[in-house]
Amino acid sequence: MREIVGSHDILLVTLDTLRYDVAAALADAGELTGLLPPGARWERRHTPGSFTYAAHAAMFAGFLPTPVTPGPHPRLFAATFPGSETTAEHTWVFDAPDLPAGLAQAGYHTVCIGGVGFFNKLTPLGSALPGLFAESHWEPEFGVTNPASLERQIDRATEVLRDRREPVFLFVNVSALHQPNHFYLPGASGDSLESHAAALRHVDRHIGRLYALMSRRRPCLVIVCSDHGTAYGEDGHVGHRIGHEVVWTVPYTHFLLEHHAAV
Repeated sequence: MREIVGSHDILLVTLDTLRYDVAAALADAGELTGLLPPGARWERRHTPGSFTYAAHAAMFAGFLPTPVTPGPHPRLFAATFPGSETTAEHTWVFDAPDLPAGLAQAGYHTVCIGGVGFFNKLTPLGSALPGLFAESHWEPEFGVTNPASLERQIDRATEVLRDRREPVFLFVNVSALHQPNHFYLPGASGDSLESHAAALRHVDRHIGRLYALMSRRRPCLVIVCSDHGTAYGEDGHVGHRIGHEVVWTVPYTHFLLEHHAAV
């Protein structure tokens, strides 16, 4: 990361509520060729929080989902913190309270394109996480009730980056996986694991446009993960903000995109 910061754009995508088991099953079936470019794979990790606000607050402080194998596991980036056992030789360390502020100090323009309600800026709480960024965007069309939310988010990213020349840290919270997601499965009247998977297939079909956008100006580091999973009836549970395995276990990947100038 010490070599990447300053020379690469950085894209962080959180696939809100995506379960590891669904993501792994579709990847194993060869269905996620958009989300996972050649050589990339999902890692099984544990989220730092069981719901959106807690997980993102931790990630923006440098605590991405943690590998499930015994650690310690060196982190990509970390805030200055005496005694940290996961700040290693190649960790990029920032002397700021959060990652967007640290990257801004390093010359990045920081942008948030929100999805679920914790990014909608309609309330003080919904403004807290977007407020960490120099520029933030949310519209109802980006939210959980619009089946084309990801397409509209990518449209906005295209507008935001059109005239930018400095390095950019772009964060996109993808709302498509979050309930309600039944409209991605024809004929479904309620949410289920099947509609959750259908939503992921929809994201896979469209995410390539975002990757292409982020590789047009310079190489780009891409981090894609879920913030937490969600329950569809396991042990009687529905939803998240609970300590259940399907909530705590999330998919994670990161990879580099080469620079491909727009034709």
